[in-house]
Amino acid sequence: MPTETSPWEEHFGSRENQSKAAQLGMWLFLGSEVLLFTNLFVGYGVYRYYYPEVFVEASKHLAAGWATVQTLLLVTSSLFVALAVHYIRQGRQFLTALVLLVAMGMGVGFLGIKGWEYWKHWTEGALPGEYYRLEDLPVQGGSLFFTLYFLLTGLHAVHMLVALGLLGWLVWGAVSGKYTAEYHIPVEVGGLYWHLVDVFWLFIYPLLYLVE
Repeated sequence: MPTETSPWEEHFGSRENQSKAAQLGMWLFLGSEVLLFTNLFVGYGVYRYYYPEVFVEASKHLAAGWATVQTLLLVTSSLFVALAVHYIRQGRQFLTALVLLVAMGMGVGFLGIKGWEYWKHWTEGALPGEYYRLEDLPVQGGSLFFTLYFLLTGLHAVHMLVALGLLGWLVWGAVSGKYTAEYHIPVEVGGLYWHLVDVFWLFIYPLLYLVE
């Protein structure tokens, strides 16, 4: 049985088995997430096929420059998360917590930009469904684009919030000494989730903001 000072579970048979089980569980979960976003990407591809010109014009209403900043924030944050895994493998808990906090700050910056972008779309009427009010784009096609835009970016933002909570939990574990050079699998699997959320954005960014 685990104790307050030992996170290892005896029923796994060995520490290696416990680590592999945790990684397998996370990879299975990530696989289900990939399927979810893949369905949305396929749906986007179908509607873009039917409304290619409208999608190009609708994309011009998005803040591509700020989306590039968001992309840089996420890519850089992934580097810091990878650095956190490197540090915890060495048992350097303070540095692990520090770089995770930096990654969280970048994630918050990403969501802040997204919130500003949503507000901008709200004021100009670039909204999905019956709330669509853009006059320079046809409702059919334009409304679909912004429905997909809010669906993809909104779902991604929800995943970002979950990932931020996960990183916060890892920071607390590192600061409290829960994770060590011997036991750091939560940091590794948490990092995998953060990286996957970043990868989703690397698909969303060109699909929505760089339409030509």
